[in-house]
Amino acid sequence: MTPSAFRAFTFDCYGTLIDWEQGMLRALRALPGLDADDDALLAAFARHEHAIQEEHPAMLYPEVLGRVAKAIAADFGRAASDTKAAAFGASIADWPPFPDTVAALDYLKQHGLLVVLSNVDRASFAESARRLGDPFHAVVTAEDVGSYKPAPAHFARAKALLAKDGIAPGEILHVAQSLFHDVQPGRAAGLATCWIDRRAGRPGGATPPVDVEPDIRFTDLAQLAAWHRAGGG
Repeated sequence: MTPSAFRAFTFDCYGTLIDWEQGMLRALRALPGLDADDDALLAAFARHEHAIQEEHPAMLYPEVLGRVAKAIAADFGRAASDTKAAAFGASIADWPPFPDTVAALDYLKQHGLLVVLSNVDRASFAESARRLGDPFHAVVTAEDVGSYKPAPAHFARAKALLAKDGIAPGEILHVAQSLFHDVQPGRAAGLATCWIDRRAGRPGGATPPVDVEPDIRFTDLAQLAAWHRAGGG
């Protein structure tokens, strides 16, 4: 792939730009008695989040997270109060960017339009956008489209928005950590895909597994920016 062919970069946010695994683990540890290891908690999160989103595609993300917290607690023989579940739902604002994110976005926005495709709601994303320096041309949330990725609506909305700027699907690179939520549906939508393998090949994590091949792979956004700066290779 030739980096100069891309006039827009679409991004997943949580897991790709924002370190959601560390953020959610810190928040889950506030639930009473959850002494399971990180991998077990992340696997439970992946299972319950997708099931709840599939059953309630129009539910706002903080409520999804609240239900996830209760389900995870139940898995380990505990109970999460409504107050604790709501606190987990509100914890998104505290989830930090990865150390490489802001500089990479600052570079890439000089070379194309940046668009976020996120499985959260507008209010939850607002604080994350501030942490990231708000470099985005457009934002598409689950609240906007009434469904959660890997459903195709985020990708259809992004392509329609970018078409208004004269950008064709072949000029868009979709950048994401989740093969399940983003790379597979991004490919189905006709976009080139860049997998940011934040776990550096380690299995598990907060997203369900899926067998799909991205067009290009890096372990962080700094590598993506360096690839673009070098003209590919």
